Amino acid sequence: MAINKDTAIVQAEEQRAQAEALFNSIGEGAIATDEFGRITRINPIALSILGYKESELLGEWFPKKIVALNEQDVAINLIDRPITKAFLSGRSVTEKVFYRKRDGQKLPVMLTVSPILLADRPIGAIEVFRDITLEEEIDRMKSEFISLASHQLRTPLSAIKTYSHMLVDGYMGDVTTAQKKSLRTIIGATNRMNELISTLLNITRIESGTIVINARMLRIDRAAEEVIKELNLAASEKNITLSLTQSGKLATSVKTDNLILKEIISNLISNAIKYTTEGGAVDVIVRGRNKDVLVTVADNGWGIPKDAHDQVFSKFFRAQNTVKRETTGTGLGLYLVKGLLERLNGNIWFESEEGKGTTFFFTLPKEQRLRNN
Repeated sequence: MAINKDTAIVQAEEQRAQAEALFNSIGEGAIATDEFGRITRINPIALSILGYKESELLGEWFPKKIVALNEQDVAINLIDRPITKAFLSGRSVTEKVFYRKRDGQKLPVMLTVSPILLADRPIGAIEVFRDITLEEEIDRMKSEFISLASHQLRTPLSAIKTYSHMLVDGYMGDVTTAQKKSLRTIIGATNRMNELISTLLNITRIESGTIVINARMLRIDRAAEEVIKELNLAASEKNITLSLTQSGKLATSVKTDNLILKEIISNLISNAIKYTTEGGAVDVIVRGRNKDVLVTVADNGWGIPKDAHDQVFSKFFRAQNTVKRETTGTGLGLYLVKGLLERLNGNIWFESEEGKGTTFFFTLPKEQRLRNN
């Protein structure tokens, strides 16, 4: 029995040593906690990234010792910390946050927290994170370049569009039918280029936090009506029925930015028109509720494949079923819409089935205080 006991002790020590070696060999920062959030293990990379010594962290309460901040340099509430979300949901949580290093420096990190479950009860958690300072700087430089290039492109594009219109309208002499057709193709191409430039500029403003919000009270149904009037021609060219309905008796008024709101609605309706076959329908419904206003944009078009649902709001993403049929998209529209709604404190989600259509929903709160960064 003594031999068996000694063997069991040796085996347990070997397993602990293996687990320790495995934990320390993780190529990114790693922190393990117990069920109460106390730090039980931290690997050398995490210590190096955060600037702490192991003795300063072991046994400490993780949320208090390692402070997480948002982009406005405000400490994230405990209930909103990724580790809390992982404990409460029992699922892994991946987010970008900022950590306060030992020397006070603010550090951007991308992290994943996974709960350790025993009989469906969390008994601890493991967080793996990496320093994304370099990635953030590269993104900032790319955004600055895109912004500069977009501004510089607008001047020659305006000249091309102006002179093309003048030629088509006969201000510079008669042109043949074939020449008019070619000129209209040029005008259409410059319009698409201007739309792309506007989208890129809006994205760079969102990502750099420089987008300006001019909030005032307005009715969402009226804003939607104005957008629909502008898009009626595009819908009629594909024989698509475009309708607007105000549902319910509650007011649809919110305090928000009129131009940004119209940009959101326009992107969603334009997408619905683009990805709906001829003879289809796009229905817009605006419903006032107690605390918010719900806007629905539904189509009976191509739909989104189920395996692509989690990527819909990603930058430059386009589902394969749309790429095969429509080659002019950029994959930026929905990324922009989500970013704009976040700036307006709104939410967006969707339901879709390939071959049957897609319905996008977004809400804007009635009571809110919007501010610029």
